[in-house]
Amino acid sequence: MSSKIQAVRGTQDMVGEDAARFDVVVETFTRVRRLYGFRPVQVPVFEFTGVFARSLGETTDVVSKEMYTFEDRGGESLTLRPEFTAGIARAYISNGWQQHAPMKLSAWGPAFRYERPQKGRFRQFHQLDAEILGSGEPAADVEIIAFAQHLLDELGLQGKTVLNLNTLGDPETRAAWQAALIAHFSAHRDALSTESRDRLEKNPLRILDSKDAADKALVADAPRIDAYMSAEAGAWFDAVRKGLDAAGVAWQRNEALVRGLDYYRHTTFEFITDHLGAQGTVLGGGRYDGLMEALGGPATPCVGWAAGIERLAMLLEAPEAEAIDAAVVPMGEAAEAKAFEVLQALRRAGIAAEQAWRGNMKKRMQKADAAGARYAVILGDDELAAGEATVKRLATGEQWRVALDALPEALR
Repeated sequence: MSSKIQAVRGTQDMVGEDAARFDVVVETFTRVRRLYGFRPVQVPVFEFTGVFARSLGETTDVVSKEMYTFEDRGGESLTLRPEFTAGIARAYISNGWQQHAPMKLSAWGPAFRYERPQKGRFRQFHQLDAEILGSGEPAADVEIIAFAQHLLDELGLQGKTVLNLNTLGDPETRAAWQAALIAHFSAHRDALSTESRDRLEKNPLRILDSKDAADKALVADAPRIDAYMSAEAGAWFDAVRKGLDAAGVAWQRNEALVRGLDYYRHTTFEFITDHLGAQGTVLGGGRYDGLMEALGGPATPCVGWAAGIERLAMLLEAPEAEAIDAAVVPMGEAAEAKAFEVLQALRRAGIAAEQAWRGNMKKRMQKADAAGARYAVILGDDELAAGEATVKRLATGEQWRVALDALPEALR
């Protein structure tokens, strides 16, 4: 351990513009989720390790390499959440929320993965999350993707992201397609990368999103899911595509877009950007109808998505610096005492106000101007005697007297 007091690798401290960008993402998410009727949900930041091992799959990199797992004092194995969906699914089962289905839930907060930090990727990062639990209709897929598109539009990211869409079909479709993929890749096993040979045994669909140049040629010739699509799965995907068209959501088909675990069904999607280098996905999700059963709960159709707050924030235009409406400038002991009363009256009236604490009148006025205040509210002995304040419009230098009890209305 270093003797120097410093942040842990892969974490970050945010202030100023970075913090402002982060807040814009969260505030926009909160505003848009209300338009779509998604209710906020809070779940613990750590769970029993089995919750994530069963939901993410023992063979995935997240479970085998990236989770922050520890044993508590009672000997229980616990894990800091690497994502939200598993914890929300666990809460749905353990709290008996089935009686409220369908539920539209949203959350945001920190998540943790031990991976190599790089631009847009941290070991403690933050996610937005949206889930529809208990709805087994294509309309739910359309709804949650439309929510995602609306969020990105409200963040001003039109033209910076592209929606990639695919289907994994129903279990019948997926099983037939996976068998064809295994046969195809097994016939070219020696040409596969080491990682893809391992995936062939454990998670063959993951070969389709391999970044290895040797694998890409084999992936290009791999069987396509459409050749194995059942009538029901084809009708579902058609309904989703038509729904997105009706909702005005542009999309492009990406047949290599997959999710490796068996509980994923039908729709899968990602919003991709080319503005962040290698970290191309800013929001992704899909339908996971088999997850609740994998966790020991009842069969429950579900669809959801997650987005990285840091990555979205990096795409934003620089937000305007926060400014205050009024700076209270007290001069003298009596005015200092009165300033607290004036400040609270302004703030409770919805007016952002600060107090210039130190220095002579000139220095305090300079601080008020530097804080971006529109007005300076000057309190001195003369003003207090008259029950008034001198209000100065800092942009023009114009000033006038206002009765103290009329200040909030005058500044509003």
